[in-house]
Amino acid sequence: MDQSSITWADGALVTIDQRALPHEVRELRITTVDEVIDAIKTLAVRGAPAIGVCGAFGVVIAARAATADGVLDTARVEAEAARIADARPTAVNLAWGVQRTLAKLPGGVPALEAEALELLAEDGRVNLAAATAAADLIQRLCGDRPLRLLTHCNTGRLATTAWGTAIGALRVLHERGALAEVIVDETRPLLQGARLTAWEMAEAGIPHRLTIDSAAAWAMATEQVDAVVVGADRITADGAVANKIGTYMLAIAAAHHGIPFIVVAPESTRDISTARGSDIVVEQRAAAEVTGFGGVATAPEGTATFNPAFDVTPADLVTAVVTEFGVLEDAAAARTSAGTTTATASASTAGAEIAEIARGLYASGWMPGTAGNISVRHGDTAVITASGLSKGELTAADTVTVAVVDSKPVDASGRKPSAETTIHTAVYRTRGADAVVHVHPPHATAVAIETAGSGVTTTRFAGYELIKGLGSARPDLIDIPVFPNHADVPRIGADIEKYLTEHPEAPPVLFIAGHGITTWGASLAQARDRAECLEAMCELTTLTGQREIAVGDN
Repeated sequence: MDQSSITWADGALVTIDQRALPHEVRELRITTVDEVIDAIKTLAVRGAPAIGVCGAFGVVIAARAATADGVLDTARVEAEAARIADARPTAVNLAWGVQRTLAKLPGGVPALEAEALELLAEDGRVNLAAATAAADLIQRLCGDRPLRLLTHCNTGRLATTAWGTAIGALRVLHERGALAEVIVDETRPLLQGARLTAWEMAEAGIPHRLTIDSAAAWAMATEQVDAVVVGADRITADGAVANKIGTYMLAIAAAHHGIPFIVVAPESTRDISTARGSDIVVEQRAAAEVTGFGGVATAPEGTATFNPAFDVTPADLVTAVVTEFGVLEDAAAARTSAGTTTATASASTAGAEIAEIARGLYASGWMPGTAGNISVRHGDTAVITASGLSKGELTAADTVTVAVVDSKPVDASGRKPSAETTIHTAVYRTRGADAVVHVHPPHATAVAIETAGSGVTTTRFAGYELIKGLGSARPDLIDIPVFPNHADVPRIGADIEKYLTEHPEAPPVLFIAGHGITTWGASLAQARDRAECLEAMCELTTLTGQREIAVGDN
């Protein structure tokens, strides 16, 4: 059950043909680019993470076919990669998987294959982390009782490669003994819920009932649903969620009934380059999917159809988006629990929080004089410390609001934003962060200088317990990038943006040689905590002389 649904064997991508389920578990062996594209288009392989990995191996298949007498035709590989990426335009993971693998093209077929295999291995780790964080959130919101949850489409190991996202959260809750029942939407018109999710629920031994999509709202009204848990194919910069058609109406019904609506997806699904949900191109699928099923016509011949593959749910209907990095958007959940959240705070409130944390970091000696800067994101803008002000005397008014897209001020205060603004906006454009901290702690700064001086671009730490506080995909090991310092600070920001775009698996911490460290997170407190963990770990490595220490088998 826990085995990957995708494997790479002898130059072939081997997976389960989802078109045959639930009646037959049929192996699908893919060896050509045309077969990759057909599998994605016909939904033999489906689910955002799964098609991202499939796209990655598609690039490997293209490269193997484009190699003759040991010479790789790179132009041919790039053309084939573009064809693969166009197979499903709405799901951002496909293009992400293709581009991440294609970046290794200069290294030839072995480098492409190694990157695709890393994507495959990484997906399982990412899914489990996101699923666990989502399960924790659901229990906090719904209380300590057997939970009744509703899910839509399929988000399990079939849609990913292992464990699953939203279904992964259901599996975690089931293992905790906290799940009473799952209501499974059939998910018309192709019935991924009925054919695939119900099959996975039975495989995992999870109690479930199948329902028609149009009965979901009534299940909520009759108090049979504690929370709705779904996946995502794309999440835009404004927090809008593109997912299988039918998701939007679930979100509306959940909001009406005061039920948490949780989205569980990998960070790679976050598409910060797309500003709004309305900018997403939603693909229209074949009319035959609506006018009949299984070869049997159910509508008069020639009936016109409206058959969008996805819909887009606006951010104000989403309680929380959960990735492997934890809860990224929690505005509605915070309102439900009478808490607070930086995602919905006003600029003035953000300024007060920034000033308070800055004064604390100043007292620690990490923001001496006017050095260092802090920001909090609000949609397309960010509130950041103003330039040339002592961080020990900062007030709520000593901030500037800038546009994330170009780092330019959008308020009329007349103050200049911090010189390192481009570093902050580079993070916001490439990550789902809500806050960034840039500070100059002595031990971490020294480690960055030492590492850069040796010509190394990343530094590895292993075995330290503090790694768990840094947002690494692994709790025992982390590779932190080290960027060169430039007098032209926007050049640093450009280096960081390029790296984070090409390395979506990179942790939410980085070094800049001679220029301190930058950390980010879902809240200002989380970003600050990561800076504190990184400095403490660097101090330990200075005292011990070891960046990697052995860890026992347990």
